[in-house]
Amino acid sequence: MIRSELIQKLADENPHLYQRDVERIVNTVFEEITDAMSRGDRVELRGFGAFSVKKRDARIGRNPRTGESVPVDEKHVPFFKTGKLLRDRLNGK
Repeated sequence: MIRSELIQKLADENPHLYQRDVERIVNTVFEEITDAMSRGDRVELRGFGAFSVKKRDARIGRNPRTGESVPVDEKHVPFFKTGKLLRDRLNGK
């Protein structure tokens, strides 16, 4: 599902809301999650999962084409851990 499909589904399920308002709500939620993660905070949605940021240390990588060693800088990457309810639902429990 992509963002526009999510907005359309929510608008269809809530006919009392205008589509532009649903779009604003969805965009605000995603912006808040992004802002929190950029500050290094953890975002937990009970029953769904938790978003966090993991730090990857600098290392020496290898260019697969030439086999040459190249330095790879330290970086931060998003990480998602599923919640118990989501995991159970995906596994048919």
